[in-house]
Amino acid sequence: MAANGSGNQLGQETSPYLLQHAENPVHWMAWGEEAFARARAEGKPVLLSVGYAACHWCHVMAHECFEDEAIAGLMNELFVNIKVDREERPDVDQIYQSALSLLGQQGGWPLTMFLTPEGEPFWGGTYFPPETKWGRPGFPDVLRGVADTFHKEPDKVARNVSALKDALEKLAQNRPGGAVDPAVLDQVADRLLREVDPVHGGIGDAPKFPQTGIFDLLWRAWLRTRRQDFHTAVTATLTWMCQGGIYDHLGGGFARYSTDREWLVPHFEKMLYDNAQLIDLLTTVWQETGNPLFAARVRETADWVLREMISGRGERPGGGFAATLDADSEGQEGRFYVWSLEEVTGLLGADAGRFCEVYDITAAGNWEHTNIPNRLRHPDWLGDEEEGRLAALRARLFEARERRVRPGWDDKVLADWNGLMIAALARAGAVFGEPRWIDAAATAFAFVRDHMQMNGRLHHSWRNAILKHSGTLDDYANMARAALALFEVTGDWSHVDQARQWAAVCDRHFWDDAGGGYFLVADDAMDLIVRPRNAQDNAVPSGNGTMLGVLARLWYLTGDQAYRDRADALVTAFSGELARNFFPLTNYLNNLDLLEQAVQVVVAGDPDAPDTQDLLRAAVSVSQPNLVLTPIGPGTALPDGHPAAGKGPVDEAAAAYVCREMSCSLPVTEPEALREKIRG
Repeated sequence: MAANGSGNQLGQETSPYLLQHAENPVHWMAWGEEAFARARAEGKPVLLSVGYAACHWCHVMAHECFEDEAIAGLMNELFVNIKVDREERPDVDQIYQSALSLLGQQGGWPLTMFLTPEGEPFWGGTYFPPETKWGRPGFPDVLRGVADTFHKEPDKVARNVSALKDALEKLAQNRPGGAVDPAVLDQVADRLLREVDPVHGGIGDAPKFPQTGIFDLLWRAWLRTRRQDFHTAVTATLTWMCQGGIYDHLGGGFARYSTDREWLVPHFEKMLYDNAQLIDLLTTVWQETGNPLFAARVRETADWVLREMISGRGERPGGGFAATLDADSEGQEGRFYVWSLEEVTGLLGADAGRFCEVYDITAAGNWEHTNIPNRLRHPDWLGDEEEGRLAALRARLFEARERRVRPGWDDKVLADWNGLMIAALARAGAVFGEPRWIDAAATAFAFVRDHMQMNGRLHHSWRNAILKHSGTLDDYANMARAALALFEVTGDWSHVDQARQWAAVCDRHFWDDAGGGYFLVADDAMDLIVRPRNAQDNAVPSGNGTMLGVLARLWYLTGDQAYRDRADALVTAFSGELARNFFPLTNYLNNLDLLEQAVQVVVAGDPDAPDTQDLLRAAVSVSQPNLVLTPIGPGTALPDGHPAAGKGPVDEAAAAYVCREMSCSLPVTEPEALREKIRG
């Protein structure tokens, strides 16, 4: 690196995405005051490029533009160039994605934004090709045009900056309201149901994303109303997803989204957060339906997580879950995952005929002259015997696939995404009787707790034993939820204590005393132009929605009225949004449902005794998203504010108590009777 700080500076970063760009001829800098100070000193605008390691179009733009000497030369001449990993800095990404949306453009990655030296946005886009095509201007023309405008039309830039900054500040202002009538939940479900594709499931047309929060809300509506249209919308959507090409039928796990309406062609990257949410939803629906397809996909996806997504190598501490698997290998999207007919027949021999029929493997191919294994033409479960034979054939193809060049692996550990997967695996492990999933969840939890905190504060990202970036609201909310999920399956009250500590940090550093609600970033985050605050879900559930559930569970578990008061304040902080746009508020609404309609189940008894285990298994066998489970062993007393305080085993036999609206049932000692009580 030159003495004046010029040149590409990403080689000192830990993010795999930033390191992918460390050899670019672009003089990239990481996000920080040094970059903006340089922009001020040189009188240049800032080019901000945001992406992530598994992003296919990020790779395309990098190859076409950032590796091109002439284009890189223009970037270096005209701009100070900042590269951001959106997974490391979701706060930065959220602000500038919002700015792009305010400019009337569709967001996405790579995000390309142009900023003043103060970090204020004035124009932007996403992917730009090296020359004009597909209706998009060529990147060199964009660079020259933006730089020319910045220097020659400062008034125009200033107007854009002022308008965008005002709009961003308004976006960070919540819309408070009153208490929410529970009837609203069914009204919202009715409206969302109209958006479900009645043929292929999912929301809308192509591209299709899993949208697990919406289908969780629809499933809850079915549990309340028993209306078949809610049930069908959820089960049909999950069936098509589980049998489509969006699912990896050989290795397990779901891709980020489908590029088509039928769920055939995925964008092949696999994200930890999508798979966590799908494990959780599939588990919830399986509890009621017993559908063997859903059970198989949970098991296969959990096995993929444990096999391929646990970080740590050599002497480095490990156990946290890695972030993503790339869409590309050997420079091609999906190459690792697709097959020719000749490859399949060569490996399976006489068994290939039926396999190819079921999995849609043909000579012509089903995507770009190759084949994505899928079962869209054979979605029904074919019986345990034939499914067993097909599984053995898939295993042979999987073994051969393992010898291919693998997609890139982003092994950084993100606290918020880990929280999602920890909670999902803990609950699924209890439901499916898989202690190794619970063990993996507990190990990941201990990793985040022990290696990703400093001075009592969570950090967002860890890689190569280096902590990066202050924790966001999502980090605290998801890890607190994970702590409570582990408590419910282990009975270890230290997890409740940890959740309470993280909730206290949120109240101290993230809560807005003036308008209510939690900001995305803490009060000591100093490098942003605005502190985002909303309850809207994005690719991951909103932190405010998740915190509502955390506060609700803490109130039900501890009886501490302060948690209920804060939960009520959080509800009203965003309830005014419901009249404007409830589509992105499903996590908030689902946790509002928990707050108002929790089913508390206390199981008192020796945790190792068969009768206690039978009652615990019965409690988690029911599809009840609002279950708050409290195992208590000998010598453990419930807090005084708990409705079951003072209750325990009956005549030394394990007993369960089902509490609704702070009133508890008589003791229940038979598993089937407990199931009936929970169903209500």
